[in-house]
Amino acid sequence: MVFMEMIDTHCHLDFEVFKDDRELVLRESRTAGLVGIVVPATHQQGWQNLLSVCAAHEELHSALGLHPMFVEQHNGSDITLLEQLIDQSKPVAIGEIGLDYRKAELDIHKQLFYFEQQLLLAKKKELPVILHVLKAHDQVLSLLKKYPVAGGSVHAFNGSLQQAKQYIELGFKLGFGGMLTYERSTKLRKLVADLPLESIVLETDAPDMTVSQHQYQRNSPAYLPYCLDALAQARDEVPEVIAAQTTENALTVF
Repeated sequence: MVFMEMIDTHCHLDFEVFKDDRELVLRESRTAGLVGIVVPATHQQGWQNLLSVCAAHEELHSALGLHPMFVEQHNGSDITLLEQLIDQSKPVAIGEIGLDYRKAELDIHKQLFYFEQQLLLAKKKELPVILHVLKAHDQVLSLLKKYPVAGGSVHAFNGSLQQAKQYIELGFKLGFGGMLTYERSTKLRKLVADLPLESIVLETDAPDMTVSQHQYQRNSPAYLPYCLDALAQARDEVPEVIAAQTTENALTVF
């Protein structure tokens, strides 16, 4: 693998699964070329631990938010707490937020409430957002036009080229990671080849969505170079150019 400076724009390094070897994972990540890692939140109960983990490592940057998949754990007072904690801790973004229509058991009305409230908060605080969107791109795009925010990233983007262009017009970068390393991801590889490089950021989503080289294992931010190489192959460009531009893109949005 090639050593270059990279930023992982989406990595849950605060999760319990990293508790015993977080320092080792970070050392491996530095060796792999990572100079920054954005750590997005999922629910209020995890905010303080996330902030503590990020405070202990200068390359970790916190994002705070209420994830749609944890909607049943959220309550109305979380929005007030979120605003207070944003003022205190100065995160780089509000996230991970959005809509997940893949699972029928996730209450759509509750998801919409927390998503809209967090978009309003992002607008108020002039912060970018980190979006989680599954089977809901058109509705998310409609809400982003209703509640314009300071851009952000669309985590694990899997929509159409037309939808991608709409996100880009709204100031968003599109995140791609481990799925690019699988040969079966032909649609995704074609998509990243058609997108402007200036709109792409790299991510791992560790500990989930691991690369093909470590299939069935816990994912790690140290595996980001595999994602970089897959992106370079899909676009038929040299990894050095990809690394430099995606790092600049991440710095621009966050």
